[in-house]
Amino acid sequence: MNPRTLAIALAVIALLLTAACGGSSTSSRPAAEPRNNPGNAVPSLAQDQEAAAGERDTTADQISTFALDVDTASYGYAKRVLQEGGLPEPGQIRPEEFVNSFRQDYKEPGDDGFTVHMDGARLPENGTALIRVGLQTRKADPEARRPANLTFVVDVSGSMGEPGRLDLVREALHKLVDQLGPGDQVSIVAFSTQARLILSMTPATGRDQLHAAIDRLGVENSTNLETGLTTGYAEAARAFRPAATNRVILLSDGLANTGDTSWQGILDRVAESAGRQITLLCVGVGRDYGDQLMEQLADNGDGAAVYVSSVDDARKVFVEQLATNLDLRARDAKAQVVFNPSAVESYHLIGYENRQIAAEDFRDDTKDGGEIGPGHSVTALYEVRLRSGASGQLATATVRWQDPDTRGPGETSRSLESADLSASLWRESSPRFQVDVVAAAFAEYLRTREEITGVGARELAGHATRLAASTEDAAVTELAGLIDKAASLG
Repeated sequence: MNPRTLAIALAVIALLLTAACGGSSTSSRPAAEPRNNPGNAVPSLAQDQEAAAGERDTTADQISTFALDVDTASYGYAKRVLQEGGLPEPGQIRPEEFVNSFRQDYKEPGDDGFTVHMDGARLPENGTALIRVGLQTRKADPEARRPANLTFVVDVSGSMGEPGRLDLVREALHKLVDQLGPGDQVSIVAFSTQARLILSMTPATGRDQLHAAIDRLGVENSTNLETGLTTGYAEAARAFRPAATNRVILLSDGLANTGDTSWQGILDRVAESAGRQITLLCVGVGRDYGDQLMEQLADNGDGAAVYVSSVDDARKVFVEQLATNLDLRARDAKAQVVFNPSAVESYHLIGYENRQIAAEDFRDDTKDGGEIGPGHSVTALYEVRLRSGASGQLATATVRWQDPDTRGPGETSRSLESADLSASLWRESSPRFQVDVVAAAFAEYLRTREEITGVGARELAGHATRLAASTEDAAVTELAGLIDKAASLG
């Protein structure tokens, strides 16, 4: 597709989406939605716009604080919808999860904390720039991974009978069991209208028993996710091992229709068990997917959310990223970026709307943050407007976390100077920074039909194709294909 055709196609998409939502988008960005928003309904476009973080004037608010998030489910699900010829709902698009789906170029720390990376680039619009804050933990030595107590909570409701749901879950569990070590243990809970313990905590050395239990999982009735998680957490608490990683792994399409169907009500039921340092991994499946419920369960249940739509996705989550998805480097991790008001006039954090927290809660270790595994990277992008003649320090980023075992706090920081900004985003900044910008801009376009300053929708496919060649990264090649696919839908 030539650039002119692509531009026309993307413009048509914008018009169609805007018309479908009953009006045109505006350039204003209202205030952020509180993190603890009850319910599991997918928000409308209007609600999504109300939740968008506003542009902040540094004379009134120079501090941006948010809980770290390593979820990738939003990008995984959007990818499936696009590949099947549809456009994802705006309320299911979270830009940070698009960006965090891609490999980064950050240096690893020498210890079990974080490194902080900051860079940025000036944009053609006078006085504007994009700033990237990157956080990185050290990869795990597979031989040194702590043992894991894993409680699988498997949705076997009627909706899981469709191809690509329970069959894919069984395949994923078989792959995971084959990767576990002699110190690991597994239990399995199945739920539909009711929940039952299929297999109590069993050493991973009993693979035949584990595989046989997985093969017994079959489709039943309604989706009572509440009773499934309650039973799963009870089993995880009963078999809790202080020296192990204790994790509940929920595998579901998230379409709860029986019992309490709100994330808040469900988590209230398991609060006592979850308080014993039991973390949660939500693995989403299915074309019809309860994205909001699964994401909020993960964000507020000390966990992460991923989405799998293929055997290759299952292999990535449960084989290639096994240590990253099972072990922990940090609990309740938060980031805080302080902008220099003499150099930065205003800023806007792209994404992270339901992860933002009050500045005064940054060093309050009773306030919830994000759980981060070994080898995880977390990236945040800011649009900033610089003051005329801005020089010197632009911003300082700090990450704070707690040790997974001792709960002792740690902090590290880094600053960005105006001289550190690349003069041109597309010609001088690093390829990985450019990939992050393309991913975020694509997400913002799908979500709001607005462009990131200086990054037009018509340019994205060309930049993605160029970056796919320069990085030789299959994931970036796939991103370029998705942008082309979105264009073709117009």
